[in-house]
Amino acid sequence: MIDPRRLQVLTEVARQGSFNRAAAELRLTPSAVSQQISALERTVGTPVVRRSTRGVELTDAGRVLTETAAAIAAELLTAEREIARLATVGAERLTVATFTSGGQRILPHALTRFTRVRTDVELTVIESEPEESLALVRSGAAELALVYHFDGPPQIPAGLDFTPLLDDPMWIVMPAGHRYAGHTELTVAQLAGERWVHGCMAVGEMLEHYAAMAGYEVVTACRGTDYQFAQSLVRAGVGIAMIPEVALTTDASGLSAARLTGPGPCRYVGAATARRRRTDPLVAALLGELRDTVAALPAGPLATA
Repeated sequence: MIDPRRLQVLTEVARQGSFNRAAAELRLTPSAVSQQISALERTVGTPVVRRSTRGVELTDAGRVLTETAAAIAAELLTAEREIARLATVGAERLTVATFTSGGQRILPHALTRFTRVRTDVELTVIESEPEESLALVRSGAAELALVYHFDGPPQIPAGLDFTPLLDDPMWIVMPAGHRYAGHTELTVAQLAGERWVHGCMAVGEMLEHYAAMAGYEVVTACRGTDYQFAQSLVRAGVGIAMIPEVALTTDASGLSAARLTGPGPCRYVGAATARRRRTDPLVAALLGELRDTVAALPAGPLATA
């Protein structure tokens, strides 16, 4: 049988990339850490780490074991939270993680409907990017995460379910006096020579990819991390921006927006939940409210108004 304590040591070695740093974190000697890893390898019958001059890396077997260790830790945390809930008289608790624009334009509508019925639920909302939000759900620190991914299948960790909620197309936002103002659709190829304001690093990278396909390099005026800030800069004439529909400002004064068509990225929004909590009535209820909320959104650049 695999010793859970050895899984903890392996997890720390993977996190630190070094026996010495893992030993310091665990308050063990490097020799003791090495012995624990060797014993684990004897138990499973295969190497779990690969030693090199650059440090220590996991083998495929090691990655399986660290994923298992993470699942075990999440189950224990869930059990602790459930025991604490049973011991507490009063409100039930629900923690939700969300990315910023989803937290501004989708989640509030769903939570409003949710709390009208479940007035005794204590809600906690954590703002974080999808990668961090998924880790929170996997660890048990959050019950549901509103997340997104771009082109291709979502990268969802083992033990989590992804429920698609809506396709979030890209729009080109430009000053009202721009040469393309009034256009309803634009392609990336038409926008060569423009200066760009990025509201998200990932969107900037996607734009660079599609611009290269169209034969030009992106000229960047600002690399930001907030879509509302980016649109403020567009209004000020700094450049144009590629913005997901959900993140479009509801104040369209001084701006014009055209939907991106042809080869180009799209953002996909969904909810991540832990498979072990699929029968949780609070999670199921909020997921239902999220579905109803996105189904009621009108199409168009002001769909999030």
